Parts: sequence; C-alpha cells; structure tokens
Amino acid sequence: MAHDHHNTTDSGNLTRVVIALVLTGTFMVVEVIGGILSGSLALLADAGHMLTDTMALALAAAAFHVSKRPAAGSLTYGYQRFQILAAFVNGLSLLIIVGWILYEAIERFITPRDVLGETMLVVAVAGLVVNVIAFVVLHTGDQENLNIRGAALHVAGDLLGSVAAIVAAVVIIYTGWMLIDPLLSLAVAALILRSAWALVKRSSHVLLEGAPEWLDVDDMQARIVASVPGVDGIHHVHVWGLTPQQLMLTMHLTLATDAGSQSAVVRGVKHYLEKEYGIGHSTIEVEIDGCADH
Repeated sequence: MAHDHHNTTDSGNLTRVVIALVLTGTFMVVEVIGGILSGSLALLADAGHMLTDTMALALAAAAFHVSKRPAAGSLTYGYQRFQILAAFVNGLSLLIIVGWILYEAIERFITPRDVLGETMLVVAVAGLVVNVIAFVVLHTGDQENLNIRGAALHVAGDLLGSVAAIVAAVVIIYTGWMLIDPLLSLAVAALILRSAWALVKRSSHVLLEGAPEWLDVDDMQARIVASVPGVDGIHHVHVWGLTPQQLMLTMHLTLATDAGSQSAVVRGVKHYLEKEYGIGHSTIEVEIDGCADH
C-alpha cells in the first residue's frame, strides 16, 4: 500500500508540474510578443525569467518521468543524472540570457526608446495572473518533494518579474519616464543571474562528484567508529551523489579485535549511514591484513 501511495503521489505531482509548465510556457510566448509590440525590455526580461521557470518545470516533469526508468545495459545507475546534466545546460543558457539583457539595457540607457505603456501593462497583469495560478497549483502538491518545492520557488520568483513590469508600465503611462523600463529589466536580470549561478554551481558540484556541502566526512568517520560496535577504523571514504538527494558512498573498514560477525558490523554501518545521513547506497570493503590499495 505504501508503494501504491508513493506512485499516486508522484503522479499527482507530475500532473501539477505539467499544468504549471503549460501555463508558464504558453504565456512566455505571449510575453515575448507583447514585449516586441510594446518595445518593453522589462517584458522581454520577464519573458527570459519565465523561460527559466519553463525550463525548471520541464526538468521537474522529466525528473518524475525519467527516474521511473530502470537501470539497464551500460547505464547501471539508471537515468538519475539526466536531470543534473539538463540543469547544468539550463544554467549556462540563463547566463547568456542575462548577458543579452545587460547589453540591451545599456544600449537603452544611451539611446532611450519609446515604450507603449498600456500594452505593456495589460501583458504584465496577465502574466501576474498566470503566475499566481501556477503557484497555487504547485503549492497544493507534496511540499516534502524537492522537485515540487523547487518548481514552486521558481514560479514565486517570477511573480517579482511581473510586478516589476507592472510598476514600469504604470510609471511610463503616468510620467513618460522611459528609463524605468531598462532599469527594472536589470533588476529582473539580477534575479535570473542569482538563480542561474546557483544552478550552475550546484549542478557542476554534483557532476564533479563532490561530497554534499552539508557533510563533514571526518566527523562522519569519527561518529561511525564511536557509534557502531566492532568498527576499529575507517579510511578511503568517498561520498558523492547521482543527484543531491540520491547519495552514494564507498569506504574501507577495519574491524576491532572483538568485532564478532563481519557481516553484522557491515550491516550496522550501512544502517547507521542510512539513518543518520540518508545514504542508501554504500559499498564497504572490510580489511583483514591491511589495506590492499597501499
């Protein structure tokens, strides 16, 4: 029953992500058209931010779908790394978008362009409504699921872009100050840059098989020796992740003289790793006559 409940929850999460993806992706196209027609860089910048949301939602949907595929053939770990590769490419493409917004904003500060404030306002308000609907759809999902939480945060961030475009449109309509458009587009670009850099940094760390940022490997070794009966020492520890949530570990283990059953000690270490650190896949080499790698 627990397995059925898990599958049902994942199916519900996938449905919510797909709904949000369709809403965000469709309106991104509308916002690009509105930005071109009105001449608003702020709208085009917000469309760039909605592109980040669309890609993030697509990644979340792909993660739910692809992660169900079993390991086979040469892909003995399955397809979990797919979402990390996609996230890395996603982040790099967003950095290019930020560069383009920055270039356009500087050009418009030098040579201001007229913007149709009324058209800009209508599109920006519609964008805000779409983002609110998408956020509500995602917020009703499983908030313990990192894919759902991440997707909801992306959409919540895009609300700020829509608000910035609305503010710029109102200022242009009532004051005619056109520089507010490139000024607020820079604010949206800064928002994209922050998300993009964090995405590139985190995904590259996983691809380089770095240990989780929160994990102190030396402290973990000391805790295992102190907590698991029969363990005399630990070395050659390597910790990485297929994804930030699916951690892997290998280590060499030496037994105490009164250790008793070797299998019992290994099971004790595996249980401790899963319970205390969430490491569900560990490979432990027990040494009898010294380390074979020395």
